[in-house]
Amino acid sequence: MFASLRPFLQRKLSADPMLRHADFRRYWLASTITTFGEQVSGLAIPLTAVGMLKATSAQMGILIALGALPAALFSLPVGVWLDRRSKYPVLLWTKLIFCVLLALIPISYYLHSLTISVLYAEGFLVGICYVVSASASQVFLVQMVGREHLLDVQSKFAGTDSIARLLGPGIAGMLVQMLTAPVAVLVDAIGVIAAWWSLRRVRKRDVRPAPSDRHPFREMLDGIKMIWHHDILWTLAWSMALWQILFNGYLVVQIPFATHQLGMSPGWLGAAQIFGGLGVFASSMLFRPLSRWFGRGRTILIGLSGSGVAWLLLAMIPVHLCGSALLSASAYAVTVFVFDCCSMLYFMSYATLRLQLAPERFQGRTVSIMRFMTAAAAPLGALSAGWIAGHLGVRNALVVIAMGGILLIFGLLTASLLRDILD
Repeated sequence: MFASLRPFLQRKLSADPMLRHADFRRYWLASTITTFGEQVSGLAIPLTAVGMLKATSAQMGILIALGALPAALFSLPVGVWLDRRSKYPVLLWTKLIFCVLLALIPISYYLHSLTISVLYAEGFLVGICYVVSASASQVFLVQMVGREHLLDVQSKFAGTDSIARLLGPGIAGMLVQMLTAPVAVLVDAIGVIAAWWSLRRVRKRDVRPAPSDRHPFREMLDGIKMIWHHDILWTLAWSMALWQILFNGYLVVQIPFATHQLGMSPGWLGAAQIFGGLGVFASSMLFRPLSRWFGRGRTILIGLSGSGVAWLLLAMIPVHLCGSALLSASAYAVTVFVFDCCSMLYFMSYATLRLQLAPERFQGRTVSIMRFMTAAAAPLGALSAGWIAGHLGVRNALVVIAMGGILLIFGLLTASLLRDILD
């Protein structure tokens, strides 16, 4: 069996140019480890706030908003800064800073000094690191593999993301149940070190851009004007901005709805989130054929429509579906599957188009400026959802989010520009 497996793997490696790319394999491994860790801490940190610190809906809204706020504050200067320097050292340093920040949560817990204010500071600082790291990693990836391989690369990332989504929430749920949420965050911190080590082995070094004597503010304005006058990039930017408002509201109410309304334990919640991983896996299988059949513009519309429907279905789940809490938890899991599949189809199409359409000298600014444009209003979504949940209830907050998603779908259906993107 093992003797036949080796030739099979060798044939797969030789047939796929990206799998033959040693630097890409190391980068892919680092990305996979990071994604696994994000699944763990993405469940453990909110559960720390809700379960251990008894955070209210308003406090959860502030927590999510503070995590999104750095994108609004720092994306524009970060884009100019990245266009003036090598991205590889930035990736290494941000990994180390991520590790330190994550380790502060278990350290604070064992020192009996963990408060909601600590989580607020944590969310804001991690958000700053993410703005820098995510922008640098996307530009470095384009320089490493070339634009012509972006569709294949996004599909591979989606495949490993789905595995992380399958295993990560279940592991996180078990860690939280058995060892407390702060210990689960510590696992993510250890994983970040492993990802840093894999990135250290990447041999590719991006060339440092030529020094610029132009004022950074002027370069920032040039990037904004380029996107403003680019019809497709501008459509992608405002549609993602509105979706991010809704998505950040969803992040605020998702776990309180599952735990308080449906009565799901951390273990059940982690098990249900595994279906999200199946959804991401399904999106990785569907992305390339859908893009080939309908084009990435129509794939964006398909993904947006599915995510809006999923929000509406989630709001309609009763406490005891047909008299059974288990059936309610199962309905929650199926809805998470639909949402994660459709939202990943949307995001992969968006990210691929953004990188392919951006002029090379504007790549750092394009990623960062569009992140600013799409994330500047995200804290508004988190704070609004927290306020609505606190005054009208978590379920009603979900209904408002679902209605917003449906309105966004109808708005984009009128944007014939996206429908006409066939390649």
